[in-house]
Amino acid sequence: MAFKSRLRILGLALLAAVISLLGWRLAALAQTADPAQIELGARLFAENCAVCHGADGQGRVGATLAKDWPAIRPDLRVSSTIANGIPGSFMPAWSIDKGGPLTNAEIEALTVYILSWGNNGPAFVAPAPTAAPRPAMTPLPNVEGDPNQGAILFDQNCAVCHGADGLGRVGANLSRTWSAIRPDLTIKATISNGVAGSFMPAWSQANGGPLSEAQINDLTAFVLTLPAVDTGAQPVATPAPANPFFSGWGGVLVLIVAFVLVIALALGLQSRSRAS
Repeated sequence: MAFKSRLRILGLALLAAVISLLGWRLAALAQTADPAQIELGARLFAENCAVCHGADGQGRVGATLAKDWPAIRPDLRVSSTIANGIPGSFMPAWSIDKGGPLTNAEIEALTVYILSWGNNGPAFVAPAPTAAPRPAMTPLPNVEGDPNQGAILFDQNCAVCHGADGLGRVGANLSRTWSAIRPDLTIKATISNGVAGSFMPAWSQANGGPLSEAQINDLTAFVLTLPAVDTGAQPVATPAPANPFFSGWGGVLVLIVAFVLVIALALGLQSRSRAS
């Protein structure tokens, strides 16, 4: 009889733990977002994220963000991903602490904005930033592509990572001397195929990217017009390791198991105390 009673208590405790954890998660997701944060997050997304993830979060050369985020605290999972990046992927670290350009407040606004979407994408999409016009450039001899068209494509696709003047941001400095017999072929291959083991994805349509061969030729021609500037050694930020198991439903399971073990231990100690 005592065993059945303890088993019933244990089952009720387990049920209470599950309900509490699910309620906590649903309450966190149901919090009303601050309109000011939504507006700031939309602007930051348009300026920093849309080029890879798409203006509606459906993915481009980056992952789809318009989805449910299975985690006890989805806000912590999203903000950690933005701040620290994802090792082994094309997602760099964006926080100032990791060498990126975004403050903690900006990352929080981005997180609130992304989590306000659901599966349908954002209700409010900020317009893409307008690039400043550049002086007309003369096409380079023996190089395919129009640098003037390449400048437009650069502002639309590359400046967010490499900076408006190619001096680097979360991506490499492109305003440099290219040590190659045919630097145009080196640059074109890098844009087309990406760089394995780095944050540079493949941009060519042949490799799943959004750019045609003609557009890549234009981009190549523009990059070659950038003046060589010595920016010194740029430290490479090391993203903090992330554990997707504990950030998702695996974390819920671990907490439940730990809770059950604590209850079982307490019941065992109580039973032993009565027996003595």
